Amino acid sequence: MPCDWPQLGPRQWATYVNKELQVTAGEETPELTGWLLTVDPVSASLVLVSFGAGGSVQVVMGHAVRQVQVLRDADTATAQRLRSLFPPPAAGEPDPRRRARVRRWLESNRMPVEERGEQLRVAGALTLAPPYGPDDCSGANPIVLERVRKLLEGLPRQEVAAAAASCPPANPKLASDAVLGEPVFWD
Repeated sequence: MPCDWPQLGPRQWATYVNKELQVTAGEETPELTGWLLTVDPVSASLVLVSFGAGGSVQVVMGHAVRQVQVLRDADTATAQRLRSLFPPPAAGEPDPRRRARVRRWLESNRMPVEERGEQLRVAGALTLAPPYGPDDCSGANPIVLERVRKLLEGLPRQEVAAAAASCPPANPKLASDAVLGEPVFWD
């Protein structure tokens, strides 16, 4: 059906999720076929997944969508497979290494810390819950709360070297990376 895809809105887009679609985008682009995983609510972009040879994930920009045709609904196995592609982050699984690192950091800054299960009790005035960040503090004393939040914001990151290694190369004309086995040149 021809449509004004971006104007449909989230409620209508949700009716297309977990369905195999044939999408016509742009004037020169061939028709794309895949299972609709999600729709970006801001740009109306579609995320199509294909399970064929090697599999693929395609993002179709919402403004370019000219026509959407539903080919079929997902059966139970396909719907489960789609959900398992990008599982939500595990909630409630605190990292004991991070807890220990935060505790050492607070203690090195002269803050008394006690462990109470998965939570940290700081200065007897506030509780720090997993994942132990500045927004995970709760307590009635605003002075202690603000000081601990500032300390947590200044927590040295051990991941800085790992993060720098995952950034695009400094000279994009000479270096390349691979994504899903395909070379990618950073522009």
